[in-house]
Amino acid sequence: MPGMIRESKKSKGLIRALNRAAVRDDKSPAVVRKARVPKDPSICERCGAIYERKTWRSDRKVTEQLAKAADWTVCPACEQVSRQEGQGRVILLGSGVAANRDLIRRRMDNVAKRAAATQPERRITSVDELGPTGEEGLEVLTTSQKLAHRIVHELRKLFGGSATYSWQDDGTLYAEWRYDLPKPKAKKRA
Repeated sequence: MPGMIRESKKSKGLIRALNRAAVRDDKSPAVVRKARVPKDPSICERCGAIYERKTWRSDRKVTEQLAKAADWTVCPACEQVSRQEGQGRVILLGSGVAANRDLIRRRMDNVAKRAAATQPERRITSVDELGPTGEEGLEVLTTSQKLAHRIVHELRKLFGGSATYSWQDDGTLYAEWRYDLPKPKAKKRA
């Protein structure tokens, strides 16, 4: 029919892209969202991380000019470590954990150092031994759920074993890694 204007169809992708209800605009880690926003620039008194342009970084140098202009404060990760709270909890269980305890701890420290080099909010808060003798496993508390996930991923990549992940409603991650040593085979008698 002449004079009738056809309405163009919108694809579902476009409709979904326009619906942004309940979508978080701020993609920063939960540890940073919980803390107050510091003055720009700020320097952490404990670890030396610098807050500039809405991010905490540890790879920047503190110049004399920056030290004069900056506000000295405590970064969110240092506050979390002092309160012994975290966004990630990793439980390491099995006979392989006790047998390789030193290697596992070194690997966790290396993963945490690599993460903290670019994002100082990601740190290991505590490492506790499970059981009266510590032979049952380890419990690791981290300041971010991504670091907890990465630790389990790296341990599984190095040793094998099985991993389970559970994200809680409050934004924390509960991860469990189980690594048992293979049992020795019985020798046949001749």
